[in-house]
Amino acid sequence: MTAPTCGRLIGASLGPGDPALITRRAWACLSGGARWLYPVKKAEESSYALGIVERGGLAIPADAEALVFPMTRDPIALAKAWSRAATRTVALLREGRDLVFLVEGDASTFSTFGHLARVVRELAPEVEVETIPGVSSFAAAAASTGLTLAEEDETFAVIPAAYGVPVIERLLEEFDTLVLLKVKPLLDEVLALLTRRGLLATSCFIEKVGSPDERVVRDVASLAGEKVNYLSLLLVQNPKRVRGELRRGCRKHAHEPA
Repeated sequence: MTAPTCGRLIGASLGPGDPALITRRAWACLSGGARWLYPVKKAEESSYALGIVERGGLAIPADAEALVFPMTRDPIALAKAWSRAATRTVALLREGRDLVFLVEGDASTFSTFGHLARVVRELAPEVEVETIPGVSSFAAAAASTGLTLAEEDETFAVIPAAYGVPVIERLLEEFDTLVLLKVKPLLDEVLALLTRRGLLATSCFIEKVGSPDERVVRDVASLAGEKVNYLSLLLVQNPKRVRGELRRGCRKHAHEPA
């Protein structure tokens, strides 16, 4: 007898909040009979990713299942949560049915899915993993605010604000635009840096982009002292940055004939 075939694990990117940004490929996957898995911070808590799909008009299957990924820095608690989630995922995959994991934003960018897929592969190397790309929060934020991330030869970087002010300040010298994700814990410190560098007027704050609760704040100084949502970011443009010389065109190597 041949061993039963495992189902595939599919990460379906849903975009950051607007169901109109769900790609046709992700929509087809959600409608195709795979069992749904979705992330929550606590048991019985609502899921932001599931809410995106609900607003899009798709009915939630009766057998959709939540996986708990707690918001904690406790390594022991995190290890236990990841182990439980991955073990349950592998058990379901071995029933032979595909699983689709709902991902807010893009599944390859600062996503829970990448870690889940890695742990699942460690437990069951035979599992096939598919990632469906989607719209990232920072791409949607740039579009929503009318700002550009980069033009022509400009550069931009995307980092979690948790790397701290010294790193952010150093990157301001290297990039024309910085996207600072998850700014909630360091917002006041970042605002102080932008004030000192004269960049308040060329910065923009976006919270829960694409959702019904989206908020855009262009007067970012007004956010000082405020507790913002976890799903928030800052777009910081640095028009004063001095750029180095660019090498353009294609040069022939010395050993190539003229």
